[in-house]
Amino acid sequence: MLSPLLLAAARSRRMRGLVTSMPLTRGVVDRFVAGEDLGGALRAVGELDAAGLRVTLDHLGEDTRDRAQAAATRDAYLELFTAFADHGYAAGADASVKLSALGQALPGDLALDHAREICAAAGRVGMTVTLDMEDHTTVDSTLDTLGKLRVDFPWVGVAIQSMLRRTEGDLKDLVGEGSRVRLVKGAYAEPASVAFQSKRDVDRAYVRALRTLMNGDGYPMVGSHDPRIIEIALSLAAGRSPSSYEFQMLYGIRTAEQRRLAEGHQMRVYVPYGADWYGYFMRRLAERPANLVFFLRSFTSR
Repeated sequence: MLSPLLLAAARSRRMRGLVTSMPLTRGVVDRFVAGEDLGGALRAVGELDAAGLRVTLDHLGEDTRDRAQAAATRDAYLELFTAFADHGYAAGADASVKLSALGQALPGDLALDHAREICAAAGRVGMTVTLDMEDHTTVDSTLDTLGKLRVDFPWVGVAIQSMLRRTEGDLKDLVGEGSRVRLVKGAYAEPASVAFQSKRDVDRAYVRALRTLMNGDGYPMVGSHDPRIIEIALSLAAGRSPSSYEFQMLYGIRTAEQRRLAEGHQMRVYVPYGADWYGYFMRRLAERPANLVFFLRSFTSR
């Protein structure tokens, strides 16, 4: 019952003001967000790199309706790539990009143009880019942008959500050679007309989609913290080269399991950073009751 309320709160400006003004919130947010600036992100990446973990960096922000803010998000990624190259972190690293933060809702091809600049800069330093998937109203636009980007940057990846009923159909066009697909369950409040509602149905859809990806010629990225899903993924990956797929988990969640998987498999950590952390943070609380308990406990633990 709490998850839909938290997901609704993620879109509420009033709740945003309340939560971000709480004096104790910052300490809790630090568990899930690597910092409000690039320096914090680099410190987190240094620790992960030392542990043998790969990374994908997300400069937090979404739903922008302002052209200047969209350009600022593009510039933040360009700054990130330069810093990664300077610190020796670029090779094999990835950037996760929300098209809504680049102006997807604005007229014209602004988001596509910004995404092209980001992909070109990433490629120059040896990094890749993955398009995050947002709520169901953006799927067609995101997949259309993906197709255009892959003309010049065939390595661009995309996140696909198993909770959406359309996903099985979408995957038919995304399993070709070299296609990088991050499969996740989904973290948005979606109506029953477009998305499965029960955990059981979402999990079953995830396994069906995972089987499709593992049987294809692309590069599956298994985005899950679920022990059962991970075991199923390992079983489905039998016979594939260890370099032909990877696991992905979020920064601050199941860190011991991340390190365990990294011992024999490719393991990438999704590292978010930036001042606009509210929407991301609320979705993390909605995903697992344990995260919400951790948040509430912080108010009585000092």
